[in-house]
Amino acid sequence: MLDNIKTLEGRPVAIADPDDITLGDLLAVLDIHAERPLVFFYDGRPVKPGYHVTEVKAGQFAALDCGANPEAWTEIFVQLWDVDEDKREHMAAGKFAKIIRKVSEHVGLDGSAKLTFEVSDGVVPMALYRAAAPEVVDGEVHVALSARPSSCKPRDRWLKEQQAVQAQTNRCCGPSSAKPCCG
Repeated sequence: MLDNIKTLEGRPVAIADPDDITLGDLLAVLDIHAERPLVFFYDGRPVKPGYHVTEVKAGQFAALDCGANPEAWTEIFVQLWDVDEDKREHMAAGKFAKIIRKVSEHVGLDGSAKLTFEVSDGVVPMALYRAAAPEVVDGEVHVALSARPSSCKPRDRWLKEQQAVQAQTNRCCGPSSAKPCCG
């Protein structure tokens, strides 16, 4: 469920997890700011102006987590080659979106899929990143990439359940509640 609204220059964009956006989240923002330069940041620095989108792939995964629970998900991988060629400027947000949509015509990308960026400069080995919600800064669309952490899915589910229980308790049993609903 979408519970976070991110506003970019007065235009609301609904983003479920601002620290780990989906492909659909990214494209929604890029469509609003199609003419602006798109700059990805990773490891404390921006990608070089000549970066390339070298590959976009969709994967469907089936797994067994550490609690012996079956898991299944779809993930989109966007590979960025961090190079500076031909004294180019950063790619326009609309051009990036057009590349992704062209791939989707052939591969059928799921906009709600987990989005992972694979980034390398061709020398340092490729690393995996998740993308944060885009922000417009000084006329550019900035997307911060951070290392994709591993997680324990059973623990993550338990924590989410605990947060839901706490939210329910706070909503109906807190000091400002007019109607008792606990116990």
